[in-house]
Amino acid sequence: MPHLPENLLRCPLCFGPLELSGTASSLGCALGHRFDAAKQGYFNLLTGKGTPFQPDTSPMVQARSDFLGAGHYGQLQRAVADAVQRHIAHPRIILDAGAGTGYYLAGLERRYPASSLVALDISKFALRRAAGLIDAGICLVWDVWRTLPVQDGQVDVIVNIFAPRNPEEFFRVLKPGGVLLVVTPLPGHLEEIAGEARLLEVRPDKAAGVTTALAGSFHETESVIVDYSLTLSHTDIYNVALMGPAGHHLVASELMARLTELPERTLASARFTVQVFRRSLDL
Repeated sequence: MPHLPENLLRCPLCFGPLELSGTASSLGCALGHRFDAAKQGYFNLLTGKGTPFQPDTSPMVQARSDFLGAGHYGQLQRAVADAVQRHIAHPRIILDAGAGTGYYLAGLERRYPASSLVALDISKFALRRAAGLIDAGICLVWDVWRTLPVQDGQVDVIVNIFAPRNPEEFFRVLKPGGVLLVVTPLPGHLEEIAGEARLLEVRPDKAAGVTTALAGSFHETESVIVDYSLTLSHTDIYNVALMGPAGHHLVASELMARLTELPERTLASARFTVQVFRRSLDL
């Protein structure tokens, strides 16, 4: 069952404190705005028109769950937890902005079982998985580009892994001196299968662009390269193709036809930059 410290969340409609009911079946504020938990355990806070952005579909989420469940990004999951541990000894609140299926947040929960976790993502299909994967977390369908449903200065750690960044809101919800961890792919990531899987090209200045976008509110304290080899089957390549942004446009039958031309097992490079930023002490 999720547990939340008091005064962590705020109502997306009136910005008043948003509290979890004793049965963890709803979130509500003093003005009567209420959000009931879905049967899978997540809460949808998006109201009205929701979000203009396209959430990951159920097949895309299934592909991501299968690929991550096979352990291919286990080394990255450990690198994320290691980086957080080097900078924050005992985080009270960890927020994953763009949490997807909760894979990386689950790794942090194992490292920090006493921490409270918040998973934000626009895909309800992804958060269905996340709600089942993390024990002490609350999963909220939300658009990271909008004002976050979190009170000012409450979060110790934000992780942002292959997801959009909202520097102003990250600054607002982090405690002074809190940590933002950003993971981006490096050039050469999965380049051996990029053509067949229709993967998007990684810009050579991607990590530098993150640093520039966060300048002023955050200062970079660490940058670590995670680089290792994967052995991928046709099914693995199918999943990694479908789970990314290109998955919105891929035709499954055409993708599988291309993959049959590959060897049964393909060596591929997993290459990431893990950047750690410290929030400015000035409010």
